[in-house]
Amino acid sequence: MPLGQDIPLYPEIDPFENGTLSVGGGHVIYWEQSGRTDGIPVVFLHGGPGSGATPAHRRFFDPAIYRIVILDQRGAGRSAPLGSLVDNKTAHLIDDLEVLRQQLRIERWLLFGGSWGSTLALAYGLAHPERCLGFVLRGIFLGRPAEIDWFLYGMRTIYPEAWTKFADFLPPGERGDLLAGYHRRLADADPAVHLPAARAWSVYEGSCSTLLPHPELVGSFAEDRHALGMARIEAHYFRNGCFIDGDEMLRRIDRIRLLPAIIVQGRYDIVCPIVTADALAAAWPEAEYRIVPDAGHSAMEPGIRSALIAATRSMTNRFA
Repeated sequence: MPLGQDIPLYPEIDPFENGTLSVGGGHVIYWEQSGRTDGIPVVFLHGGPGSGATPAHRRFFDPAIYRIVILDQRGAGRSAPLGSLVDNKTAHLIDDLEVLRQQLRIERWLLFGGSWGSTLALAYGLAHPERCLGFVLRGIFLGRPAEIDWFLYGMRTIYPEAWTKFADFLPPGERGDLLAGYHRRLADADPAVHLPAARAWSVYEGSCSTLLPHPELVGSFAEDRHALGMARIEAHYFRNGCFIDGDEMLRRIDRIRLLPAIIVQGRYDIVCPIVTADALAAAWPEAEYRIVPDAGHSAMEPGIRSALIAATRSMTNRFA
């Protein structure tokens, strides 16, 4: 992606269909479809885990070409109950995608995911390669222990002010294990306990997500519903190693490596550093690897946004 190239999002659109799906464990997930009813099916997988999707996420895809499927994963966004950890593991999210795909009568679809969404896209693809058209992946995360440790402690090397606020939310005696301290508060049923912890966790992540300061983005991360869904579910997943083996995923990439794939990675992504994208690209040499030289983690940074839209345009030529 040439430095300075700026491709805008597609115009705002409304869904032509939406609904909810009961998937067990008390979970009801929200889903929607927009764009062309007979278009190339693509499913958008949001990050976090737990962050939820927004109307802006429809706009990475040409609505005259794509049939755009968006869902909020268990416990996230418009799905209910918000922040529920019951029966909320990676395997459940993979199964939910299969149930939704079958309900919508989609034979195969393109997987589009960033950050945790890239993890889920890969996990789904390895479980169901025959249901995948291809992959557009951004800000690669594999849930490995070193990646989780980096989020909790390593990001202070670049964002010491944000990390200090994150760590200092806990009393001094609990700062040696930030994940345990936050997890205990986030899982508490009392909003007076879990909401302040959720805001502190979410604002920390938002503050480290862009190359340049972005107060509006940080403010959206502080919003109660977004903060609770993301922080509680992230802490739950991180405490359990994201319920996957990221190294094993790399070893099994042969199951999908002949499918078309584009990897988009910000050079200065601090939340999901480029070393993980490098590992995926090395294991998957057939994938196109596009490093954005002037961007961090957020999908909405101009360089990342432009690269993702260019990727969805490129993919249309493969399925025409």
